Amino acid sequence: MTITVHHLNNSRSQRVLWLLEELGLPYEIKHYKRDPKTMLAPPALKAVHPLGKSPVITDGDATLAESGAIIEYLLDRYGEGRLRPAAGAPERLRFTYWLHFAEGSAMNPLLMKLVFNRILNAPMPFFAKPIARSIAVKVLDGFVHPNIRAQLDYMEAELAKTEWFAGPEFSAADIQMSFPLEAAAHRAGLDDSRPRLWGFLQRIHARPAYHRALERGGPYDYARE
Repeated sequence: MTITVHHLNNSRSQRVLWLLEELGLPYEIKHYKRDPKTMLAPPALKAVHPLGKSPVITDGDATLAESGAIIEYLLDRYGEGRLRPAAGAPERLRFTYWLHFAEGSAMNPLLMKLVFNRILNAPMPFFAKPIARSIAVKVLDGFVHPNIRAQLDYMEAELAKTEWFAGPEFSAADIQMSFPLEAAAHRAGLDDSRPRLWGFLQRIHARPAYHRALERGGPYDYARE
């Protein structure tokens, strides 16, 4: 069987390529490009999965979406104990927590920031723009930005406890956490004022498997701090 990654440029599917490279597994890539105006995935992805989003993998008769589910599937089927703490180890609970925190908590305010920033810059009738701008600024300043700062402060403090998110060893939880932190560096103010998170980005970007995934996946803007 050959694993096929249905890969959308500048998306969460880059993490799946990176995981496969870390595991040394053979895989194929089917590339998809975002619509340059809407930045949405093309309709062709709906032929693979009804929601038409990435990442999606196919492996034999299995078709699987959602980054966390894909990571767990690949580790269960092909991991052979790699990139995940052993069941029952104290680090296993941290692994599970961060694997789900990445999408369940970290990405929500980052996505809201993206949406409301687009509202600020969207073309609209002159009489509507002050109203839309006022609403967007209030949501950003009153909710989105404080939540992003709180989460970044929390993650910074957690990395003071362990070198990697799950513990002393690099794991797939770090792969999962890469996207929200790269997105935060790209558009939400994460910089070297939070040295542990910034150092985390430097370390993952130096990994050979990360570079191999970039070479195969193509342009990925979030890799630039």
